Amino acid sequence: MTVRPDWIHGWDVREGAPRSLWRRLTPPQLLLGSFAALVLAGTIGLKVLPGLYTTAPLSWLDALFTATSAVCVTGLIVVDTATHFTGWGQLYLLFLIQLGGLGMITFATLVILALGRRLSLRHETMARPGIEISERVSPRRLTYDIVRFTLSLEAAGALVLYLLWAPRFGWAGAVWPAVFHAISAFCNAGFSTFTDSVMGFRESPATLLAMAALIIAGGLGFLVLEEVKLHRRAARRGRAARLSLHTRIVLLTTAVLLAGGSVLFAAFEWRGALGGMGLVDRVTNAFFMSTTARTAGFNAIDYTRAGDDANFLTILLMSIGGSPGSAAGGLKTTTFALIGLLAWSRLRGQEVVSFRGRSVPEETIQRAVGLFALAFGVVTAAIFLYSYTELGEVAHGGKPFLDHMFEAVSAFNTVGLSLGVTPELSTAGRWLTIILMYVGRVGPLALASALARRAGRGGSFRYSYEEVVIG
Repeated sequence: MTVRPDWIHGWDVREGAPRSLWRRLTPPQLLLGSFAALVLAGTIGLKVLPGLYTTAPLSWLDALFTATSAVCVTGLIVVDTATHFTGWGQLYLLFLIQLGGLGMITFATLVILALGRRLSLRHETMARPGIEISERVSPRRLTYDIVRFTLSLEAAGALVLYLLWAPRFGWAGAVWPAVFHAISAFCNAGFSTFTDSVMGFRESPATLLAMAALIIAGGLGFLVLEEVKLHRRAARRGRAARLSLHTRIVLLTTAVLLAGGSVLFAAFEWRGALGGMGLVDRVTNAFFMSTTARTAGFNAIDYTRAGDDANFLTILLMSIGGSPGSAAGGLKTTTFALIGLLAWSRLRGQEVVSFRGRSVPEETIQRAVGLFALAFGVVTAAIFLYSYTELGEVAHGGKPFLDHMFEAVSAFNTVGLSLGVTPELSTAGRWLTIILMYVGRVGPLALASALARRAGRGGSFRYSYEEVVIG
């Protein structure tokens, strides 16, 4: 009997021996496990590491809540990051945010490649799902570029923020806030070293635009960034290059949402939360509100002062979220776009969904519809549970229904915006929020795939068709 060493699969595997746990787990199960392991490790670190707090350490539940929020790049907090954590504590949170933004599987893939090992086909699937949409992008090159894009854009953002903030905080005092906010913004995490998030910069257009640029870049998805880079390189060399349908949908949908959200926020809050500002500041803040609502979680205005129309618009933008393959949560821009294209195709009597001279596979359309149904079901159930666990005190001065609906959508779509509900959540409410953040980060489809049973050995079959009347 020969021995085939294969450390990538966890340990040596002998021929004829039972398969290792690594081999038996599906890629979605490994994705869920990697984030769960990181959350668990982060929670233990928040409890046992010394020097993290300026006051009393967090309880186990609050430590779990904070670690989940950091790893799932959400930004919901039960304590003030600026005052409750020391510099070491903030650095520890930033470490969790960076690992959560990159993803543990991406990090593990980088280590394998750095050691000169070869990726298996299974590991390539786990490292970067969706790679099949572009034949020009290899998993190996994309993994390296993910880290390169992340570090270079975060460094550039930190430099810009440092130069903008140095006159206010001093040349030494501006270093840490600039680095922290650059990483938090690119990872769409929403954590801030300022008690009021970035409300202190509401009249600093350069700061808001710099952070918006980091948020947008982090929310586009690494595959889109890679394709844009290859497209620009080909154009400089005079070669014909075509962006994939995925990238074109992401870029167009993102632009439409940013522009449309900015116009609507300006219209809703021109004399409200944006009142008292100059023209440039009003426009910039409206654009920042449109940007941060799709999973970033920073706030330059007080959302408790905003009207119900603006807050409901924020809920809609939070539900859409960022793009696949990024740190952003939500339904994703492509899902939103495909459902819209499906509706438009059916209105025109077309059976096939098409866009820009390309048809979208029916299987992809069905996944988009399934994701929408799953997300809608999860958020609806969460709102009902919040209504049961949190709204009993409304008659005695508690938060109203819209605030908890806002909280549920923000948690599930890993946004981090809140109307002041988070610190006041009950124990049951905090557990519910933890689950929402985790499910929203790994994705409801990945969760469903991980929990689904494998197909039986007897093969697949179907029952006979029978019509059902709808409409």
